[in-house]
Amino acid sequence: MRGGMRTKLPVITYLTSSTLSALGNAIAAVALPLLLLTATGSALGAGVLAVATAVPSVLAGVLGGALIDRMDRRVASAIADAVSALALLALPIVDTLAGLELGWFVLFGILGAVGDVPGTAAREALSPQIARAAGMPLERLIGLREAGQAIAIVVGPGLAAVLVTGLSSSGVLIATAVTSTLAAIATLLLPRSVGRPSATSAAVARGDGPAGVLAGLRLVLRRGPVRAVMLLGTGVIAVVGTMQGLLLPVHLHATGQQPVLGLALSALALGSLLGAGLTATVSGRLRRRVIVVVALLASVLPVIGLALLPPAGVLIGAAVLLGFVSAPLGAVLGAALLDSVDDRLHGRVLGAQNAFALVAAPLTIGATSVVVEVAGTRAAGIALASLWALVVLAALLSRSVRRVTAAPTVEPTAGAASDAADEHRDDDAGEGSADAQR
Repeated sequence: MRGGMRTKLPVITYLTSSTLSALGNAIAAVALPLLLLTATGSALGAGVLAVATAVPSVLAGVLGGALIDRMDRRVASAIADAVSALALLALPIVDTLAGLELGWFVLFGILGAVGDVPGTAAREALSPQIARAAGMPLERLIGLREAGQAIAIVVGPGLAAVLVTGLSSSGVLIATAVTSTLAAIATLLLPRSVGRPSATSAAVARGDGPAGVLAGLRLVLRRGPVRAVMLLGTGVIAVVGTMQGLLLPVHLHATGQQPVLGLALSALALGSLLGAGLTATVSGRLRRRVIVVVALLASVLPVIGLALLPPAGVLIGAAVLLGFVSAPLGAVLGAALLDSVDDRLHGRVLGAQNAFALVAAPLTIGATSVVVEVAGTRAAGIALASLWALVVLAALLSRSVRRVTAAPTVEPTAGAASDAADEHRDDDAGEGSADAQR
């Protein structure tokens, strides 16, 4: 009994840290624009803040990934949450001393973003070791983590509204910083062995030198299975992010249904929560390939449903279904990505993945906004649905996606893990030989 509890405790601590960090981000995402509007009186400020933090976030993802592979990932994740907390706590201090202006929000927004992106990669890089220590399939742990984050996304905006209404701006910022601080403390309570890189990994990471910073990007671009998983994940983020960030807000505002937007976004998060729960249940019973194929095929219906901009009830139902099928797809792809990459490169590859994710949605939103201006929201919705249909078709036909998702969800034994590592090395050698022949 005690042994089982010792095995489960790191999982509980890890999930607590992840959920608290996500809760802080969810509160900040709502509270900061409201506080910025109150402080500056300019709605343009929120857009300036978003643009100003985008580029540093991408750079932090690429550069921070290499740093994560050189140090204890447990410590790296805790430092990132601490940086986010300090960035939030600095705002009320500046407000007291000099008064808040847009420039201060941008400065500390950049500081927070620089901490958040590598911190996310570090926390995700911890998951294989935690799952291995608990004897748990990796996608089950990722599904549980996504479930906690979905709860944070549902609870966060409402909690932010309560805080903004009931507290001063300083009180809101302090309360938000507390969640990041608690997340950092929870991360530090994880066993030291979980986050410590192996001697070989650390030595290789240090030996890479400046070129090691781009190792994650090179691996993503050169290795077929990794590239396929990354592109599929980026496609999910681009399409779903554009729907919730542009298409639905523009349509619902134009039709006078603004309150429906909040319901639709909550429905998407609720569906993600249910889907993550399903993932945690079926992991170990179904093969990854089955989950990916079913989720991809099932995702077409809700994407088309949202793209056609139906009445509110149908729209909310489609949002729930899209969240429901996206969660297992994301969990399996995340596990497949980590399993297909050597541990010494997890930080860099995840940093590169997060950098791609940060760029994908804004670029797709920008392109879709042009379609909206030229042809209207219905045409933009059809274009997004068509894009997703192409992504699904390409993923179903891709040999790389088939190969990387062929592994069962059951956690491999040490011997199987060694065999898998040998297989990955053989794959790399085969790809290199094919490249040489070409």
